[in-house]
Amino acid sequence: MKKDKNSLRIVTITLFVLICCTKHVCAFDLDMTVEDDIRKNYNSSKLVNDTKTEDYETLPELPQNLKNNSYEAKNNAKSSYTSPAPQVSPIYGNVKISKGTSFNVVSTGKISDWQTRGAKVKFKTNSIINKRGYTIPSGTVFTGEITESHQPQISCNGGLVVIRIRSMLYKGKTIPLNAYITRADDKMIFFNDIKGKRTYLKTVWKKGSWGRALFNRMVKLTANLGKDGSTLLSSPFPFLYGTLCLGANTVISPVTAFFQKGGHVSIPQGSRFRIKLLDDTYID
Repeated sequence: MKKDKNSLRIVTITLFVLICCTKHVCAFDLDMTVEDDIRKNYNSSKLVNDTKTEDYETLPELPQNLKNNSYEAKNNAKSSYTSPAPQVSPIYGNVKISKGTSFNVVSTGKISDWQTRGAKVKFKTNSIINKRGYTIPSGTVFTGEITESHQPQISCNGGLVVIRIRSMLYKGKTIPLNAYITRADDKMIFFNDIKGKRTYLKTVWKKGSWGRALFNRMVKLTANLGKDGSTLLSSPFPFLYGTLCLGANTVISPVTAFFQKGGHVSIPQGSRFRIKLLDDTYID
């Protein structure tokens, strides 16, 4: 009985080993078959050559105009980054008006320090202006802009108006200008500042008027008291009082004048102005 069991075990093990070996052999044969089929039906070098030649040969060639446009576009893009085009100032005509040229005009409205920054002011020529190579007709309008403005301030500082001329209406066309004011209401203007009167000295003198008037009265009183013998001894006192008040008023008046304001800028319509170009400009 034991022998039969041992024989059965040996047979079972032998069958198991045979079955495993048979599976491996079949798997090996199957792999080799697939690889052989691939080798027979496909040529890897031919696939590479086909990709390089036949596929690309079937693509159509670009037209010549597209090639030129593409080349020009690349060159333009390259030049736009490497060498940007310089900015050129606009020229509105072929007749040049050089910087430094002056025009006499009149105001078409009132100008004052009550006008705020950004307000427009206009001037016009009252007569024909003949220059070398061109003529400015009578009635030509120049438009300006108030770039700075303030009313009178303390320390007797006057009001201020600064005007910059921006354009000229010439033969129906608006010509850009860059000009400033050199004369306003027949007075010279420095640094384009139209200023109200600075009244400090005038105000100091005005503030000292009380002391001067009192001193004059005391001098007269001293003289009258000196005419009568009974009042001769008291006559110096009014003079001393007047002198003290005059001195105190003279010392205090500059301080009190500092807190007063100067004069307003107020130029009536039709006043004469002179404008001067800061840059060249061009007209037809």
